[in-house]
Amino acid sequence: MAIEVGKKAPAFTLAGSDGKKHSLKEYAGKTVVLYFYPRDNTPGCTKEACGFRDLQPEFNDLDAVVLGVSKDSLDSHDRFIEQFDLPFVLLSDPETKVMQKYGAYGEKMHYGKLITGTTRTTTIIGPDGKVSKHWKKVPKAEAHPQKVLEFLKEQA
Repeated sequence: MAIEVGKKAPAFTLAGSDGKKHSLKEYAGKTVVLYFYPRDNTPGCTKEACGFRDLQPEFNDLDAVVLGVSKDSLDSHDRFIEQFDLPFVLLSDPETKVMQKYGAYGEKMHYGKLITGTTRTTTIIGPDGKVSKHWKKVPKAEAHPQKVLEFLKEQA
């Protein structure tokens, strides 16, 4: 299933780092920044998460909810959140079902070798439940949160 701007975002329900189940339908009426990342506590993923953390007040001003998704366990998410003081929920997708729906899991090049794994991807879902922006591949993890914020500001 390809993610297309203007189409309904795929439904999901995943366990969150806050001890609750999170589903897309509970965010109806809000903008959701759903960012997929390979692994907790790795250099690129940490830079990206800290970027979203540092810009959190501006995302809040735009009534946007940031949710990070990886296949890491909730215990791993808890350590990642605590170590870097992340103010948003991280969702665990150990079976990669949601990642696959959003095009964030599959074959990719990693240091010149073809592997199967998580692709750094972000989807913005509008208050109407439709995809308003999809980054199929995020080129620079550390610069990406600012790009997401700029997109949301343009839409506001």
